[in-house]
Amino acid sequence: MAELNEGSKAPDFTLLTDAGEKLKLSSLAGKNVVLYFYPKADTPGCTKEACSFRDELPRVETNNAVILGASPDPVSAVAKFKEKYGLNFTLLADEDHAVAEKYGVWVEKTNYGKTYMGVERSTFILDKEGRIAKIFRKVKVDGHTEEVLAALAAL
Repeated sequence: MAELNEGSKAPDFTLLTDAGEKLKLSSLAGKNVVLYFYPKADTPGCTKEACSFRDELPRVETNNAVILGASPDPVSAVAKFKEKYGLNFTLLADEDHAVAEKYGVWVEKTNYGKTYMGVERSTFILDKEGRIAKIFRKVKVDGHTEEVLAALAAL
């Protein structure tokens, strides 16, 4: 897979949502999209990130944008996560991590000396034409929502 760059066409995909319905990325043409990948539902960093996006959704929407959060969790786990924290945007179940691989965020990670494959916390801002306007890799949760809002405002 070629590395994605800002200005590239975003790879299209279809995934199941937290409601168990299919969502095709290209169906959102005409809107800006905040597509963020997170490692695991209901873990401290992922919860903090999701709640920050939840709290700032009105500001995101003023930029004609929607938020999509994708993780390798099954539909049942993302649905439970969404309900538990009152998340007001769509979560996607990328169980086979095929979409994470397309976006180059399924990577080798090391934790306590153990090496494994997992999601690198990353965010892609897609413009109304489905092009990648901004890429944030190895995201640090603190202050990230403000970075995303600034990128959206610049579109």
